[in-house]
Amino acid sequence: MTKPMTKTQLVAALAEEMGADKKTAGAALDAITGLITKEVAGGGAVTLPGVGKFYCRERPERMVRNPATGEQIKKDADKVVKITLAKALKDSVNV
Repeated sequence: MTKPMTKTQLVAALAEEMGADKKTAGAALDAITGLITKEVAGGGAVTLPGVGKFYCRERPERMVRNPATGEQIKKDADKVVKITLAKALKDSVNV
């Protein structure tokens, strides 16, 4: 397994694909990240065609186990971000 691409590497690759400078590509990446974060935090969903759908899901209150002590404790209801991958992305991995 290779190391994940860093933000610097992603910005450089994006700049090359766009034919723009790294500052513009970095601003575009930050804008997209900010928009996705704002929309999902507000309870909405964002679909990136060819990548997937980002959305927030509520988890109910439940019982969990402390792995150190084995004690059962009640965990309050919370929210979690989920990503459903697009079929195109899944298919591109299994070529």
